[in-house]
Amino acid sequence: MIVSEKDNKKIFDDNALAIEIIELSLLLEAMYQRYGYDFRDYAMTSMKRRVQLAMSKEAVSTISAYQERILHDEKAIVRFLDDVSVTVTAIFRDPDFYKALRDKVLPTLQEGLLNHSKCYATDMNQRSLDIGKQGIYPIKKMKAYTGNYQNAGGKDAFSNYYVAKYEHVILKEFLRNNIVWAQHNLVSDSSFNEFHLILCRNVMIYFNRTLQNRVHHLIYNSLTIGGVLGLGRGETLQFTPYEECYEVIDRFEKIYRKIR
Repeated sequence: MIVSEKDNKKIFDDNALAIEIIELSLLLEAMYQRYGYDFRDYAMTSMKRRVQLAMSKEAVSTISAYQERILHDEKAIVRFLDDVSVTVTAIFRDPDFYKALRDKVLPTLQEGLLNHSKCYATDMNQRSLDIGKQGIYPIKKMKAYTGNYQNAGGKDAFSNYYVAKYEHVILKEFLRNNIVWAQHNLVSDSSFNEFHLILCRNVMIYFNRTLQNRVHHLIYNSLTIGGVLGLGRGETLQFTPYEECYEVIDRFEKIYRKIR
């Protein structure tokens, strides 16, 4: 049997990929066993990119070496959570979504929402929650945020909602009074309340089908009948066990109402 150099390279690449998949699976299992964070059903390609980013920051060359770091350095898992969390955000990001929410959903809810509602802001990463609590944003971003606010249907001057100080602005207290900041993991935690509106946008695109169905089950159990669900444009209720349990409010902006 004659094996060419090209064949040898393919065999080597296949073996390296197989070892990498094993290492990655063991790393995610170690994170779950050691700290309770379950990333085992995240989309493998997405998780691989995040692990590689974390490895470069930790200056380790193999996933196995990174696993050793994770197991023996508790601060390493905190740093990993910062890398794996979806932290790209903006005030009124995707303003067309919030315009649809304003026009098609909020009028169906009772008046005086600000004084008669409670908002739960959740994330698995406590550091992200701590930053959100502060309500502080760079002043240089306010021009873009003001545009988002206006495109989302905002009527008043956006500057009415914050106070500028030096190079930052802070949201006024009345906007933050009714917000409960809570650490919650979609992967492993259960429902903790019954809600009239749930926004879970641009998160499930990082999950595999098994985990997506689990999250849809969690959301379904957390919505009251008549409650509204908002997803990201890259996400869908189609082909989930709960597809027939919702009616479409806005097909393009992925806004649905639970009907049973």
